[in-house]
Amino acid sequence: MSDDQVAHLLVVDDDERIRTLLQRFLKARGFWVSAARDASHARRLLEGLEFDLIVLDVMMPGEDGLSLTRALRARMDTPILLLTARGETSDRIIGLEAGADDYLPKPFEPRELLLRINAILRRVPPEQETGLPKLIHLGSVRYDLERGEMWRGSDPVRLTATEAALMRIFAARPGAAVSREELVEDLERDRGHPRGMGGAQAQERAVDVQITRLRRKIEDDPKQPRYLQTVRGEGYMLTPD
Repeated sequence: MSDDQVAHLLVVDDDERIRTLLQRFLKARGFWVSAARDASHARRLLEGLEFDLIVLDVMMPGEDGLSLTRALRARMDTPILLLTARGETSDRIIGLEAGADDYLPKPFEPRELLLRINAILRRVPPEQETGLPKLIHLGSVRYDLERGEMWRGSDPVRLTATEAALMRIFAARPGAAVSREELVEDLERDRGHPRGMGGAQAQERAVDVQITRLRRKIEDDPKQPRYLQTVRGEGYMLTPD
């Protein structure tokens, strides 16, 4: 991966607290980060998006991280960093034999995770990069994650700066609800300055207005949104095809 590209990471962990902490920590270090709560959620995200690296918890209910690693390795070369509460050498060997690129025992310092992620990304050979666009399909609309461009059929869809920023935020977390408070914080970060002093309520209402405008460009029926949904009590969620 060249220096001018931003790596897109997928964090898979059933512990919501750890998942949220890692997502915020890695986003603050300049990565695009999507998160999944279990293996089936991760599989859905992987069907629609390409990732540069997967940070995967081993001990999860249902399909565990080792099983998912074996399944993914059979069809893709995306680097995988396993996280586990088991730090024995034998456990590390099992993880590496399953196809993981590295193995980090819990508890760990976030800085060590960052160092390991950067080390893995540095050693990914250029030829492993497909060069394919990262596309999200929303009915007749498609969104190019790398270019930040939206198209309806063969016609470009013009996005305002705020709409484009919202699409970057949602496209990095498809299938996951994003709270209005998070959207306010991410929009301020995207603009390069700290959260404003206009009042949280006013800022969140402004986000609602921008969501309404974005839906007009995405949805066939903006009053009954299919792709940019409202999740009661949680916020908004992008649900691609």
